[in-house]
Amino acid sequence: MHPTLKSHRHIMAALLALLATGCAVGPDYKLPTSAEATRFKEAEGWVPAAPADALERGPWWSLFKDPVLDQLQSRVDVSNQNVALAVAAYAQARALVREQRASLFPSVTLDGGATRSRSSGNVTTGTPGRVGNNYQLSIGGSWEPDVWGRLGRAVDSATAGEQASAADLASAKLSAQGELAANYFSLRQTDAQKALLETTLAGYQRALEITQNRYKAGIAAKTDVLQAQTQLANAQADNAGLVRQRAQLEHAIAVLVGEAPANFSLPPAAWNPLVPEVPLGVPSALLQRRPDIAAAERRVASANEQIGIAKSAYFPSLSLSASAGTGASRVADLFKASSSVWSLGLSAAQLIFDAGATGARVDGARAGHEQAVARYRQTVLVAFQDVEDQLSATRVLATQQELRRQASEAADQVEQQVLNRYRSGQVGYTEVITAQATALSARRALVQAMADRQTTAVALIQALGGGWQAKQ
Repeated sequence: MHPTLKSHRHIMAALLALLATGCAVGPDYKLPTSAEATRFKEAEGWVPAAPADALERGPWWSLFKDPVLDQLQSRVDVSNQNVALAVAAYAQARALVREQRASLFPSVTLDGGATRSRSSGNVTTGTPGRVGNNYQLSIGGSWEPDVWGRLGRAVDSATAGEQASAADLASAKLSAQGELAANYFSLRQTDAQKALLETTLAGYQRALEITQNRYKAGIAAKTDVLQAQTQLANAQADNAGLVRQRAQLEHAIAVLVGEAPANFSLPPAAWNPLVPEVPLGVPSALLQRRPDIAAAERRVASANEQIGIAKSAYFPSLSLSASAGTGASRVADLFKASSSVWSLGLSAAQLIFDAGATGARVDGARAGHEQAVARYRQTVLVAFQDVEDQLSATRVLATQQELRRQASEAADQVEQQVLNRYRSGQVGYTEVITAQATALSARRALVQAMADRQTTAVALIQALGGGWQAKQ
């Protein structure tokens, strides 16, 4: 056997033996422990979600049965710039995964060149200078075998980062959808408040006219007229404040759907204060549905891979290279066997001393992993808190709404009775002012309670990680 071929076989045998005995360094990933709960503390009286009601992210806003809201939500994925940013970040993370995977394969290069040179002649002997051409063409490849798992762990880390980015995208969408729904319901509540206040203003205007007529007839004092005017002006000022509040909410909705506020308008419409019932699942399902929890967990996995990548620096780095080329003074001679040259090599490098830099990087990677674990556990705790808070608020607000309704009905009756007694001269106008202010406050509190229930339902949906519709 030719000695050169024999040496090549020895090199390949050594390489294969090294690859066969290679192993990935660093810790295997384990899901970090976190806070656990078998039930929600504030869920007493709630209907648990049946298996057929498996929580599924979807058009949860359709449960509020508002066509305008449905149309606005359809624009969030397309036009919201925060969502667009998250989409771009996800695309970037996917590209990084492809880049890391490419490092597992050999890289191949093709080189070519041509040079022309001239030597100076000999003046003494009269020998002229010579012109020479040199052409080169070569193809080469290099490959770093992943003996210690560094490249594989880099791919796994990038993959976990991609999955975390996908969860960030879901979180951005859910956040934008929830904010849009909350702002929309607040705007409709403002429309309802304005309609209520405009009806009240009409009543105050009639009361002022009655008072003025009584004053002209010498039955009422001037102070009654002044009090009626004061009450009417204050109510008109409140109405102007609602106009400002509605404009701000409309502007916020425009931005959420990707429109300039100047190009967007949302006309007043009837408000449907529907509050859907929320069937709850077990707390452990929360860990699987909340996108922020998923993102935090995937970042723990990515940080875990960084430990192995840092540890791989303790071991030698290996690379295999090969090249084949040719050189000649004429282009026609480039592809002749006599002008070809090739090489095959295996190289290894081992760091001997770096003053503890590698150990510092390993310790830093471990500390980064501990930070990611702490963030994950904190995210889980906050998620449980969010659900408990919204469950408690949902229950209390339902009770409050009923009490506000009772208070509003009673205040309306008092207002009418006091106004009738004033017309008959049995009470002073101060009592009328007090009764009317109390009735208006009770009506507005009822509207606020109804709106609070809707926005709390939206917050609970976000806390649960999305809608709760069964698959069709």
